[in-house]
Amino acid sequence: MAQIRIENVRKDFGSFNAVKSSSFTIEDGEFFMLLGPSGCGKTTTLRMMAGLELPTSGEIYIDGEEVGQKPASQRDIAFVFQMFALYPHMNVGKNISYPLLSQGMPNAQVKKKVAEIAEILGITDILNRPVGGLSGGDRQRVALGRAIVREPKAFFMDEPLGALDAEFREHMSEELRALHDRMGATTVYVTHDQLEAMQMGDKIVVMNHGVVEQFGVPQDIYDWPATKFVAQFIGSPSMNFLDFNGTVGKGTETVDLGGARIAVPRLLDGESGALTLGVRPEHVYLSDAAAYRGEVIATEYLGTTQIVTLKTQHGQVKVRMPSHLNVRRGERTGLDLDARTLTLFSASTGHALRSEANLEVLNHG
Repeated sequence: MAQIRIENVRKDFGSFNAVKSSSFTIEDGEFFMLLGPSGCGKTTTLRMMAGLELPTSGEIYIDGEEVGQKPASQRDIAFVFQMFALYPHMNVGKNISYPLLSQGMPNAQVKKKVAEIAEILGITDILNRPVGGLSGGDRQRVALGRAIVREPKAFFMDEPLGALDAEFREHMSEELRALHDRMGATTVYVTHDQLEAMQMGDKIVVMNHGVVEQFGVPQDIYDWPATKFVAQFIGSPSMNFLDFNGTVGKGTETVDLGGARIAVPRLLDGESGALTLGVRPEHVYLSDAAAYRGEVIATEYLGTTQIVTLKTQHGQVKVRMPSHLNVRRGERTGLDLDARTLTLFSASTGHALRSEANLEVLNHG
């Protein structure tokens, strides 16, 4: 398998700039997620890595070799598409074996490798069936089998589970991750589903409007988002934002929020003007003793937990809390915010202000 390195890669389609000077490294054997909304540049970035699009500028390295201007056929990679892209006139076994036969591999060796892959994917019993009558899940297994049978340097997957229903999609995501762990393959996976990315990925790149907003491990991206976009895109419900005007100095440990002093992580730089305080729903606690107040306007039962929505003078706040706790609509209560988990953002740039808590993550990004 292989390390993949992207250095200052840019892609223009005429006057439209689809990817803006992106740089990151995918280590050998990682399950790497390219995450973002439709039109953010994630698929274009994947296609440039695969050789299906050539970059306007920048360099792409696979296993130490610069391949930015080489076609896909010279990169030793396998691509799995969302819509399977199987050969309808061939049965399952012939679909899987086709890459090996086209390389001139002897029939006996091909048969052995197809049997091994079919065993791994659990499709031994359908090798002789036509692909047209298969379920979506089985067709995706066949597409995966055709990709992995020739043992390429890297696997590229463009929303391969997007056509499946929600329940089977979750099951297949578990199977994909287990398959990756078994093979130790370098895998690059495009998705717009942040839950899928958090569940499966070793590392995540979050993209927006062609820009890499943040790059890191899932927990760091969730706990310490580098921008308001990342904070909003990652998490369900997303991070709460409380907008206010004020000045925070270097070393500040509290901010004034509507007359209430709110503890925050110790800041490393000063900032003034329009600011935003960000806090995850699970890090807000209802407490009559808290100075910052809100009114309960909605509750949403989720089984073991509930989402409580409160109206405050700085906007709505969602709180994730145990469902057995009784909360009444119209009730006024205090909101206690966990200072160790808060992030302050500049409203003008959308970037997180550096604190002692998030310094390492933001510097890495």
